[in-house]
Parts: sequence; C-alpha cells; structure tokens
Amino acid sequence: MFSNPSAITFIGYLILMVLVGFYAWHHTRSFGDYILGGRRLGGLVTALSVGASDMSGWLLMGLPGAVFLSGISESWIGIGLVIGAWLNWKIDAARLRLYTEVSHNALTIPDYFRQRFEDKSNGLALCAAAIILIFFTIYCASGMVAGARLFESTFHMDYSAALWIGAAATIAYVFLGGFLAVSWTDSIQASLMCIALIVTPVAVLIDVGGIDAANATIASINPDMTNMMSGQTFIGVISLLAWGLGYFGQPHILVRFMATRSIKVIPNARRISTLWMIFCLAGTCACGFFGAAFFASHPELAAAVNENHERVFIELCHILFNPWIAGVLMSAILAAVMSTLSCQLLVCSSTLTEDFYRRILRPKAGSRELMLFSRGMVLLVALVAIILAANPENLVLSLVSYAWAGFGAAFGPVILVSLWWRRMTRNGALAGMTLGAITVLVWHQFAWFGLYEIVPGFIVSLAAIFIVSLLGKAPEKAVTDSFELMERRLKAES
Repeated sequence: MFSNPSAITFIGYLILMVLVGFYAWHHTRSFGDYILGGRRLGGLVTALSVGASDMSGWLLMGLPGAVFLSGISESWIGIGLVIGAWLNWKIDAARLRLYTEVSHNALTIPDYFRQRFEDKSNGLALCAAAIILIFFTIYCASGMVAGARLFESTFHMDYSAALWIGAAATIAYVFLGGFLAVSWTDSIQASLMCIALIVTPVAVLIDVGGIDAANATIASINPDMTNMMSGQTFIGVISLLAWGLGYFGQPHILVRFMATRSIKVIPNARRISTLWMIFCLAGTCACGFFGAAFFASHPELAAAVNENHERVFIELCHILFNPWIAGVLMSAILAAVMSTLSCQLLVCSSTLTEDFYRRILRPKAGSRELMLFSRGMVLLVALVAIILAANPENLVLSLVSYAWAGFGAAFGPVILVSLWWRRMTRNGALAGMTLGAITVLVWHQFAWFGLYEIVPGFIVSLAAIFIVSLLGKAPEKAVTDSFELMERRLKAES
C-alpha cells in the first residue's frame, strides 16, 4: 500500500480532512455552532459548500457511467439540475435565511416547519423528521457505496473492508467538527472536484486525437450515442429535467442557506455556485462520453468498465495519469462522497437531536449534552447506512434518484409555498408533505409510464397544500405576523 503513490496521495488527503475537523472542533462552542455554524458562513464558503454537498459520488461515478453506457442523451439531467439549482438560489435562499431566524431562530428544517406554523402538537416536525431519516439513510447508503468502490479500486481490497474504511474517514471529521468542519472541507472538496472534471476529459481527448476523432470513434460504435434524443421519449426527457425540482426540498442544501452570514452574500454566492455546477456537470458528461471513445480505442483496458460502467472516471485516472496525479484526481471522488455524506449525516444527527431528543425527551438539556447526543447519532445513522450499503451490486445513481425524489416531493412544495404564501396552513403543510412522500414511495414501486416519481409527487404535494389550506381555517395572526416581518426584513436588507 505505502509503495503505491496513488494510495499515499489518497491517505494524505484523508489526513488533511480529519485535521480540518480537529481545527473546526476548536471553533465549535455550542450546539448551534455544531449544527449550523453559528449562521456565519461567507459567500464563497456558502457557494462551494452548497455545490459540494449537492454533488455526491454520483457526479464522478453515476452520471459519467450513465453517459458512458447510453450516450449524450443522459446529459438532460445536468441541464435540469443547473436550472433547478439556480431557481432554488433565486427563489428560496434569502427568504429561508430570514424566515428561519424570524421563526424563533429555527436550526433545522423540521424546526422551521414547527415555528413557521406555530405547531404546538409537534406533529408537523415529527413527520418531517421521519421523512428526513428514511430518505437520508438511503442517500447516505449511496455515498457509502461510492466510497467503498473507490477504496476497493485504489487499495485492491475486499468490498466489505473498503466500505468500513471509506465511511470511517467521513465520520471522523463530522463527529469532531460538525457544521463548520463540513462547510470548510466542502470548500476544499468542491475546488478539487472541479479541477478533476476539467483535467480528465482534456487528457482523454488528447489521447484519442481530439473532439472530431472521439466523435468519429463513438459514431462507429453506436451513432445514437451522439444524439441528445437517442433512446429518449418526451416522458424520458421530462423525467431527467425534473431532477431540478429536487433542489427545493433537499435539507442538506437548504441548511446552507440558513447558515449564511447575511442575505447580502447570497447573490454573489449564487453566481459562483451556478458557474461551479456548469463546469462540473459539463466535465462529468465529457468524461463519460469521451471515455466511451477511449475504451473503444483501447479494448484491452476496458475490462473493469465493462464489468461496472460506474468505474469509468476511476479507470481513466488510473490509466492516463502519473500515479501521484491519479491519486489527487481520484481524491475528487472521495471529496464528492465525503462532502455530501458528511452533511447528510449531520442533518440526520441534528434532526434526531433537535426534533426528537430536545423537543420530546429532554427539553432542558444543555448545549454540551446536546452536542454529545448529536455526535452519537452521527455514529448511529452511519452504521445503518453501512448496513444498507453492504450489497456490492447497489448502483449509486439509482439510490440517489430515489432519495432525491423523496425529498423533492415531500419538502420542495412545502418549503416553496411556505416562503411565498401567507395563507398556507399547518394542515396544508402536513398534507403536502405526507402525500408527496407517499406518492414517491408508491410510484417508485410501480414505475407508471416510465415517469420519474418526483414529478407526480411534486404535483400531488402542491395540490394538497393549496386545497387543504383553502378548505381549512385561515392561519392565526401570529403566523401571518411572522410572514409579514420576514417580508419587511427582506425589503430592508436586500
């Protein structure tokens, strides 16, 4: 292991991330610091942290693998994601930042729902917390699978051992430093991911003789791979574009908006984050597309990708680069996995601590007790995710798509409408949340019409919110007063 330059570089990167966790530990003084960084993130860190926490292992494994297998038609998903992310920044970010502060300084998404609708029964928050735990555990499992595949490839170890070792590195710095560690490491990891996704497709094109030669090779294998509509139906394109709807309901992204120092940093952060996304998604599609040309030209090197198409980026790094450089580039996969997995673990831990332990079991718990419990929940959620990821046949993209749809449909409409419509009621939110989640669970099982489950889930959730809110009694004055306060502050601070 220690004679392998790629492995040495890889281990060095892991050590750096854990050291950042130790540093953040010294800046984490309270439970609010641990789960939301004290609401003091600047624009650059917010922008890169949103990007890195969003783009998990599927960015460097799932998506390039899909493009490698089916062609450029899979890139519709990237177009949908860029549009959805930009709209989420534009429509939700500033309002959510202010509203969570106005709503008794809500620290989690379930806590925001409780305070936004003055829900004394805690039913809304408990429902939200249950949805977070169900879908985030699946999401965490996808990160565990991606990390295990990477360690399996780099160190030539058994999948089970790779699964545990890969998870341990992420758990370490989340356990130590909480939100600050996650946000600071995200900034490093986002930069590394972007560099890797620019450098790798350029190296592939140099090897195959340029864009024209690559296109000619791909056309000789399968001409349909160069057609954006190949193998796609109208419903198929809508399904891929609909990934963008998911952004409105992803708790690990929304908490980054909540943690910004001020809404004044949001416009610049939006521009940085959108540019970062465009570069990364274009690069990942290029890796898969031109990777198909590379392995067609070098069939003797294609055994690993033929066995598992999600290994295309890993194999390109191994083959095309000096082992030291390859180690750095493959660390980008680890960066993608760790950045998303870390914030997901933290959101799950925060939800269990704030919305179950503190609100129901121990209302008078002190900050130190809450931090200890939250760290324990990081370990518990990680253990469950490891168990779910134990099957080496799991595909990263399929696990991510399920969890992404669940959050997008359950929380997206509720967040969106709650920030813009004062007449929305607690029962409307509860109906939208539960029916959105149930629709995704049912639709996923039957896959009706081949339509991605987030589309019907989002529509059903929106309809339920408006119908139930309008049929019920109008919100109490305290609820509408908070809404008006948020809007006044928005105008004053914009």
